[in-house]
Amino acid sequence: MTTLQSVPALGTHPASGSLPSRAETREQLSKATYDLLVIGGGILGISTAWHAAQSGLRVALVDAGDFAGATSSASSKLLHGGLRYLQTGAVKLVAENHFERRAVSRQVAPHLANPLTFYLPVYKGGPHGAAKLGAGVFAYSALSAFGDGVGHLLSPSKAAQDVPELRTDNLKAVAVYGDDQMNDARMALMTVRAAVDAGAAVLNHAEVTGLRFTKGRVTGADLRDRLSGDEFGVNARLVLNATGPWVDHLRKMEDPDAAPSIRLSKGAHLVLKRTSPWKAALATPIDKYRITFALPWEDMLLLGTTDEEFEGDPADVAVTEKDTAQILDEAAFSIRDQQLSRDLITYSFAGLRVLPGGPGDTSKAKRETVVTEGRGGMLSVAGGKWTTFRHIGRTVMQKLEQLPGRPLGDDFEPISSLPGKLPLPGIANPRAVAHRLMVDGPAPGPRMAADTAKHLATHYGSLSFDIARLANEDAALAERIHPDAPEIWAQVVYARDHEWAETADDVLRRRTTLTIRGLATDEIRGKVDDLLGKKN
Repeated sequence: MTTLQSVPALGTHPASGSLPSRAETREQLSKATYDLLVIGGGILGISTAWHAAQSGLRVALVDAGDFAGATSSASSKLLHGGLRYLQTGAVKLVAENHFERRAVSRQVAPHLANPLTFYLPVYKGGPHGAAKLGAGVFAYSALSAFGDGVGHLLSPSKAAQDVPELRTDNLKAVAVYGDDQMNDARMALMTVRAAVDAGAAVLNHAEVTGLRFTKGRVTGADLRDRLSGDEFGVNARLVLNATGPWVDHLRKMEDPDAAPSIRLSKGAHLVLKRTSPWKAALATPIDKYRITFALPWEDMLLLGTTDEEFEGDPADVAVTEKDTAQILDEAAFSIRDQQLSRDLITYSFAGLRVLPGGPGDTSKAKRETVVTEGRGGMLSVAGGKWTTFRHIGRTVMQKLEQLPGRPLGDDFEPISSLPGKLPLPGIANPRAVAHRLMVDGPAPGPRMAADTAKHLATHYGSLSFDIARLANEDAALAERIHPDAPEIWAQVVYARDHEWAETADDVLRRRTTLTIRGLATDEIRGKVDDLLGKKN
């Protein structure tokens, strides 16, 4: 049983090798001149900062909120080839997506990605027939070099054994294929860490209040620390606008006459408690173009997503009653009613897809990346898929290499000369890590619980041992944060000292799963705030 009363005394000593303080980071940012300033700490900005630092550039990365605090932690948590793109004949795109998916899940971050089997139910009167979907999943698996098995059709009775809540009325067949899933916030944070390991300076909760210009060129930004109120600036030879849904807002800082370059599509999701174990995910066709997902994720069930144009302030995006009703109604095509009770909902979230500007239904728009150069020389990057985050980072770097006048200097190393599949920090076999955590500690006391060991191994890889050492040194840090979640208090201290966590939401929403499980109580938030306040 967790003893929350003991927690206020925890974590008074920061771990060795802790991050510099915010004041130290602000001073570092304000005194140096950087080769590249990346504004925006979503996965596109993070990936570019990582690749730029690998290339030998002096890189700074800032974000007005937390790293992956908006769209990048509001995805469907998938690394996938994009089965629906076969519908439009985008075979090359699917093959490229599969290549990136396999690279991330096998070489770059096998400790953070998990293979996931998908069942695509074919119902009588549905938008697609069994023969078409059977051929589709075979082609899909072929484009992945059959690395996840051969796409095929399965009997409804066998599928129902693996997904007990599958609705079998009028179910004709089930098409099977393989992809991967992840915790998107954790993947993003590990990429931030990789960028810092390569030399980048990073600061979250730092808002751009204006751009700096030299002879008409954008050469930095003025910022305000949202936590302290301190104002400072960063000088850079090049500035990259990677602010996602806010990309046009920053472009207008550069050029008040800049025309809109993007449009936004809102995607909402629901998280529910599971009524039974699921061995596969469901991808249910809603119409010719749209699929709704039901994904076993973090011991919960993730439902979604919606796809509708959004024209308001990106900061105001939220799940509405209409979104909730739509997600539950669409899930009911293939899921039994008892799993869709509103009482099972623990959390909901919405994010904004950034799409190229233009007319038409957002659900049919291409998920492509757009890189533009503004009047003041600022580059803006927007759009794309989580799956291809490495490819997007490389693409932006190639764009930088092509700029005239060698603005990146003579010491710049072209991205093409760097290793193609550098791993993220903590790379390890998660099963081996979990085994060691259970066998070796923390001590004194009982061995680590199996669910905690597995959770640490699949969210931190070999860095789990740093968390285990914290728990070993302070037995109270080995306590669970909540009895119904696998996380322990040592993760909060680790997030504070090594993962740029500054607020309770940083910890509970993006560095742990307490919020999505509906367990971020006021008491727990208070304890987390206490721990964060002990940062030296």
